[in-house]
Amino acid sequence: MRLWLNRTSEVSLREQLITQVILAILCKELLPAQRLPSTRDMARRFNIHANTASAAYRELERQGWLEFRHGSGVYVRATRPATPLSPETTVDHLIGELVAKARRQGASETLLRVRLRRWLSLEPPSRWLVIEPDPELRRIVIHEMSQALTLPIHGCSPEECAAPAKLDGSMPVVLPSKAPAVRKLLPAGVELITLQVHPVSLELQAYLKRYLPEHGKDLIGIASRWTEFQRIGHTMLVAAGLSPESLLVCDPGKPGWKRGLEATAGVVCDSVTALELPANIFAMRFTLLDEASVTPLRAMETTLTGPEAELSA
Repeated sequence: MRLWLNRTSEVSLREQLITQVILAILCKELLPAQRLPSTRDMARRFNIHANTASAAYRELERQGWLEFRHGSGVYVRATRPATPLSPETTVDHLIGELVAKARRQGASETLLRVRLRRWLSLEPPSRWLVIEPDPELRRIVIHEMSQALTLPIHGCSPEECAAPAKLDGSMPVVLPSKAPAVRKLLPAGVELITLQVHPVSLELQAYLKRYLPEHGKDLIGIASRWTEFQRIGHTMLVAAGLSPESLLVCDPGKPGWKRGLEATAGVVCDSVTALELPANIFAMRFTLLDEASVTPLRAMETTLTGPEAELSA
C-alpha cells in the first residue's frame, strides 16, 4: 500500500491516513479480507508515530472499513459500510480512481502531483472553441454543436487559436483532418478534442440508394455555402446516375440563390442551409455530427457543470 503524507498540511496525519486507506479500499488497491501492516510496521514504513497509526485504524474500524482479528492483525472488512458515503468521501473516491488509473498507465507520483496542481489552479472551461480554417465549415460545426450542447460555442481559425484570449476558459475542438496541424500550434499541455465526423459522402450515398432510380430524372438542387459540400454533393449525385444537367448548384452566399429551387424535387443541403430554404422545398439535410459524435461532449459538459446542465439541455 502506498501513501502520500503531507507533514506541512493543515490536515492531520491521522486524517490523511484514514482517507487514503478508504480510497485504497474503494479503488480496490486494498481487497476484502486483505491484511494491513501492523501499527508498528505502518509507523516505521511511513515515519509516523505508532499512536497515530493505531488511532487511524481504530477510527476505520468504527466506521466499518476494517476489522481487528485477535492475535492475527488488522484486515479489510469483507463488506463495505452500509451507511452512505459522505460528499467528501465520494469526491475522494473519484480522485482515487483517477490516481489508480494513472498509476496503472505508468504515471509517476511527481507527474500526478504536478498535473493535479495545474488543473486545480485553472478555472473550469466554460465554452467550446471550434478551430477550423474554412469559415463556412466552421459555421456548420458550431450550429450542429449548439443544437446538442449547453455551453456557448465560439470559433476561430488555426492562426488565431494560440492567442490566450481565445484559449482561456475554452475547450478546443477540431475536425480530424485538421487535428495534426492544430496541435502543433497550441501551447504545450492544452488538450485538443478531435470531433468524430459523420461522413457526408457515405450518408448521401445511402440516401441516394433509397431515392433513386424512381426520381432519377428529377431536377435536384445542391445548396451550401461550404464549397466542399457542393463538390461532394455534385460528385455523389453524378456517380449515382443523375446527369449534370439535372443538378442545380446554389450558393446561399450569393444574391438570388433561391431562384429555380421551386422546380426541384428536393435540395441536398447542410444543416445551416436547411434553415434558410423556403418552406415548400423538400430539404435533404445532411449533418456532420451524429449522436455518437456529441455524446462524449455532453459527458464532458456534465462533468464540468454538474447534472443540472444535462437536465436543462
